[in-house]
This record gives sequence, structure tokens and C-alpha cells, in this order.
Amino acid sequence: MNKPPNRRVLLIDDTPSIHDDFRKILMPAVESNQALDAMESALFGETAKPQAQVFELHSAYGGEEGLGLLTTAMAEKRPYALAFVDMRMPQGWDGARTIEELWKVAPDLQVVVCTAYSDYSWEDLLFRLHAHERLLILKKPFDNIEVQQMANTLANKWDMARRASLQTEQLEQLVEQRTQALQLEIDERKHLESQLVQSEKLASLGQLAAGVAHEINNPVGFISSNLSTLDSYFNQLQQMLEAYQHSEAFIAAQDQRDQLQALRTSLELDFLQEDIPILIRESKDGIGRVVQIVKDLKNFSRVDNDQTWQFANLQHGIDSTLNIVASELKYKADVVKHYAPLPDIECLASQLNQVVMNLVINAAQAMGPERGTITISNGVEDENIWLEVADNGCGIAPETVQKIFDPFFTTKPVGEGTGLGLSLSYGIVKKHRGDISVSSEPGKGTTFRVVLPIRQTAA
Repeated sequence: MNKPPNRRVLLIDDTPSIHDDFRKILMPAVESNQALDAMESALFGETAKPQAQVFELHSAYGGEEGLGLLTTAMAEKRPYALAFVDMRMPQGWDGARTIEELWKVAPDLQVVVCTAYSDYSWEDLLFRLHAHERLLILKKPFDNIEVQQMANTLANKWDMARRASLQTEQLEQLVEQRTQALQLEIDERKHLESQLVQSEKLASLGQLAAGVAHEINNPVGFISSNLSTLDSYFNQLQQMLEAYQHSEAFIAAQDQRDQLQALRTSLELDFLQEDIPILIRESKDGIGRVVQIVKDLKNFSRVDNDQTWQFANLQHGIDSTLNIVASELKYKADVVKHYAPLPDIECLASQLNQVVMNLVINAAQAMGPERGTITISNGVEDENIWLEVADNGCGIAPETVQKIFDPFFTTKPVGEGTGLGLSLSYGIVKKHRGDISVSSEPGKGTTFRVVLPIRQTAA
């Protein structure tokens, strides 16, 4: 609904008669002759008479008083459209000072200078007030029609300027809204791109694991086989050496027995007989660890599975992931496991392993200078399984918790984090129709809780 035009006028003049004259011009009394109106209607029919626009005139007899009226009007949101200001007012501010103060409160106020003579030239006045487009001059004695025309024109100008300003504000709001919408689209695109990059990284890791498994398994296989054979051969040699040692007593020549004894001592044969089995056993253990690492890497990336939904044991995935990130944890935290028996769940196992890895690494990086503890717990709740990764690190500030899953948000120093780990984890959990939440207390630690459905589709 359109607002009525603003016809509020402020008159500032120290001469009371001037105020009476302006009231007669801008607020004329409307006289009505009913008999004459009735006769005119009978002769010419009903005719609509144009009504002159009546102004609402407020009077002030000094600059300070006028400023007070303007300030009150602005506070009440009933601004004046224009002001007539006398230039010479001996008591208090002159017209130029008054106009300066008025425009500090209402910069869009239209002003007419009323004067018979002035202490300023018109050019000096415009230069001082910087008001070529907001200031007119009305010479005394003034003409009534001229006053009416100025009042109508400037009031209409104020209304048009106000409407233009409102339209500009609305346009700026629309532009701002559209800009925000575009920014959201850009952020969403970046998020999707980051997820695509992460998926490609996981695929590359799977290919790498397949290649590593293929290249390592062959040499590991024959090394393991050779160690077993070597162990068997050494056992046989040991039996022969023991037989030779027992035969030394039957050698008649003392010098030959002494030579054999010296050779045994110089070769440290007794030490070799004890140490070689230990070396073989440790080598077998080392090969076993290599085999387990390859197995864990394959399990982590699921290279032998296509990226299709399959039932997998989450607990096995957690253990494999912990082995993969063991070097990240060993100097920072001890891992405590509180496992409960879990059913296999329908999932993309490699992606859930990625979530576990992100949560565990974040927990390790949250530790202070002292060694901390990371507690991993899980369990079953109705048709869901849950997993918690808790640490006793520095914790997260309340204002930061709300942003923790936002893409590219990180509290780590520049160069130490991309701000994508938790965001990607959030996306993976949501893709599994699950939920991920965080609770934290600064100085005491943080707990991430992941809840996942056992089945993705109805049985």
C-alpha cells in the first residue's frame, strides 16, 4: 500500500508575522457555500473539484528550536519534507549555521532560504553548504504563488527521492540475497569437488594397495619360505656340530684337539649356535608384520571389493585403520579399546575406514605436550550400531563446535590442515543414512559419536 505524500513543512523565522503569512498560503481555510454548491450541481451536474494540497506547517522562531523539532520528528519517524529558513536571525544561529545543523540530522531535507538581503553571497552560501541540489532562495517580499510552487515542487522532489532510495535499498537487498545464494552454490560445489577429490584419492590408495600387495607378497613369500628352510637346515647342521663336538674326545692327538678348541673359540661357535635361531625367529616375526601391514592396507582400502554396498565388520576396519595410523599415534597417545560384539553392517567399508582415520588423527592432534589417551568404544542400539572416539586433549570452544563440520574450517595453523577431514566424514556418514555428533569441553577433551544403520535397505 502506497504511503500518502509527505506535506510536513518546517518554518524557521524570528518574525511572527512571517509565520502567519505562511499559514495563510500553505494551510488556507476552506470556505463552503452549500446553497451555491447545490445550485451549481443542479445546473451543471456533479463535478469533481480539484482540492489544493494542504501542508502541515510547524513553526520555530530560532535555529536551535527548529533543530529540536526536526530531531523529534526524525525520532518519531515523521520527517519533514522541506524547511523554509530565514537567513538573518540576530538571536542565536543565523540561517547558514541552522541549515548546517539541520542537514546533520536529515541530509535529504529540502531547504528554501528566505531573505531580503544576506551576509553571504549566493555562491559563497552554496560553496559553504555544498548544497547545489537541495537549496533554493526565496526573496522577500515573496509571492504567494511562488511559495506554493516551491512547496509543492520540493515536497514532490522529497517524495520521489525517498521512493528512489527505498527502491535502491530493495534492489541492494535482492542483490545481497542473490549473492548469498550464489555463494552457497559455490560452497556446495567446492564441497562436492572436495568429496570427488577424496573419492579419487581413496581409489588411488586402493590401486596403490593392490600394487603394493602384488609386489611385496611375492618376495615376502619366498623370503618366508627360505627362512623356514634355513631354520630346518640349521637344525640339521646343529645336530652335526653336536656330533663333531662329542667326537673330539676320541681324537688321540692332543695338538689336534687343541687346534679344534682354538678354532671353536675364535669362531664363537657356541654363541652362533644360540644367536642364529634367534635371528631366524626375529626375521620370521618381521616378515609376519610385513604380511599383516599389507593385509591391513588391503582391508583399509578394500581393493578386492568394488565400491558397492556390502556387509562388513566395522571392528575389523577399525583395527586395520589403527595399524595404518600407528606411526601418527605412537608418540602422542595410548589407544584404549572398549569393544562390544558387533553384527556386520551394510556399508562402503573403505569410506567408513576413512571416517575412523580422520577421527583418530584429529584426536591425536588435539593432544597437548603430554601424552594422552584415545578411547574407542562401540555397541549396538536397536537397529543401529554406534562408535565413539574420545580423547582427553585440549577440547573445542563452544563457538567453534557449531562450525566443526563446515568445509574448509580448521583451527589448525596454516599449512597443517585443509579443513576437509571432518566435513568429508560428515558427508560419508550422511551417505550411510547415519548421524555424527560432537560433544566437547575445553581443557577436558572431545568425543565424536557416529551412529549407523545395520542395513541400508529393508530386508
